[in-house]
Amino acid sequence: MSDQERKQRQSETTEETVAEEQPEVVSEEIGDKIDDLLEEIDSVLEENAEEFVKNYVQKGGE
Repeated sequence: MSDQERKQRQSETTEETVAEEQPEVVSEEIGDKIDDLLEEIDSVLEENAEEFVKNYVQKGGE
């Protein structure tokens, strides 16, 4: 096996490893952001749920 082939195979292996790890990191970040958003919504609803619902009423074709 030539040096070029060996380097190419190492490169492919490295790329596959990086590609496999990235979705997990992105999923964690998105999950954290969703959790933060849900906590914020919960706090708003705990404070004044009735007003929140009144402001959410759809108007016309919205």
